[in-house]
Amino acid sequence: MDQTAAPLILIVDDEERMRRVITDYLRIKGYDTMEACDGVEAMEKFEQRPPSLVLLDVMMPRMDGWETCQAMHSKSKVPIIMLTARGEEEDELQGFSLGADEYITKPFSLKILLARIEAVLRRLYGGAAETAAPSGEAAPGLSVDREGREVRVDGAPVELTYTEFELLAYLLDNPGIALSRDKILDAVWRYDYYGDARTVDTHIKKLRSKLGPRGEYIRTIRGVGYKFEV
Repeated sequence: MDQTAAPLILIVDDEERMRRVITDYLRIKGYDTMEACDGVEAMEKFEQRPPSLVLLDVMMPRMDGWETCQAMHSKSKVPIIMLTARGEEEDELQGFSLGADEYITKPFSLKILLARIEAVLRRLYGGAAETAAPSGEAAPGLSVDREGREVRVDGAPVELTYTEFELLAYLLDNPGIALSRDKILDAVWRYDYYGDARTVDTHIKKLRSKLGPRGEYIRTIRGVGYKFEV
C-alpha cells in the first residue's frame, strides 16, 4: 500500500443505501472508496484497481460473499472484512477459512466499523505484532519463517491469514506462559480493537485446524486462555 496515498476501500454490498452510508462516512474520515453491488462487479473493480482493504457482504446475488472472498484471496492477500446479518460461529469459521481477516455482524455502528478497518490496516501495513523469537523450527514438526511469513507442518507448507500468523507468532514468543484472551487481543489485535473473547477462540480453533497434529501445541487453559507448550 502506498503510504502517502489515502487507503482505497472497496465496499461490496447489494444494498445501495448501506454502500452509500459507509462510503460517505469513510470519505469524511479521509479514505478513498469504490463500490460494487455484487461479487461479479466487485471482482471487475478489484482487478482494475487493487484496493487496500475490502468490506464484503455475505448475502448477495449472482456471486455471494463466500465465493468472492475465495476468489479475491486466490489472487491477493488483501485484507477482507466480512459484513453479515448472521453471527454464528460456523459462519465466522467459514469466512476465516476463505481468507477473511475480520467478521462484523449487522447492524453495526460506523465508529466500530472504522475502528476495525484501522486496526486491520495497522496490523497489515504499519506495525505488526513484535516477533522476537528467531525463525526456524519452533517445535518438533513445526517450522516458522518469520521474514518470509511461511509456516510448515511436518515439511508441508501451511497457508495462514495475516492474523493467524501474528497469533501463532505471539504464542511462540511466549512459550509455556498462560495468556489470557484479553492479553492476546491486546497484543495481536491491538489495544483499540473493539471485539470480544470469542474472536480469539474462533481464530485459535481455525489455527489449530490448519496446524493439524501440531495444533496440539496450543493448549487451552481453562478459565484463563491459551498457551504454547510442547
